[in-house]
Amino acid sequence: MSFLTSRIALASRVSTRSALSVPARNFATSIRLRGEAPPILQGTGPKRGEIGSDEQQSTGLERFELMGKLHGVDVFDFGPLEADRIGTLEKPIVVPSMYPEQIIGCTGFPAESHETLWFTLKKDKKFTRCSRCGSVYTMDFRGVEGQDEH
Repeated sequence: MSFLTSRIALASRVSTRSALSVPARNFATSIRLRGEAPPILQGTGPKRGEIGSDEQQSTGLERFELMGKLHGVDVFDFGPLEADRIGTLEKPIVVPSMYPEQIIGCTGFPAESHETLWFTLKKDKKFTRCSRCGSVYTMDFRGVEGQDEH
């Protein structure tokens, strides 16, 4: 019996010491959001027992694209830039962009008159000129100011 009581006494002393020596930690932490959050694009979901359609269960960019197609809008605007003229300082080729920087390629005028030269347009730089054909490009910034800042 003395062996058993000494083991219980030892175990109680060890567990008391270890419980007191562990620092207190806060496990209920979260990131605080500041500013506007983008809208959540999600469908209503399918009814119970049914298989949902794309419109009901798509989310994010896929839903954004589907809703645009329903309204007849090409939301990503994948069409080519105007290539019916050479850009000048008075009338440059305008490149719409959602970002402060956009990479474009120039093939000259008429199209394919020289190999593709790549340029980076920046919203704070008014014009960018092709070194081969002299065509002038400018950016039409359509994004949100400060959106890319982290």
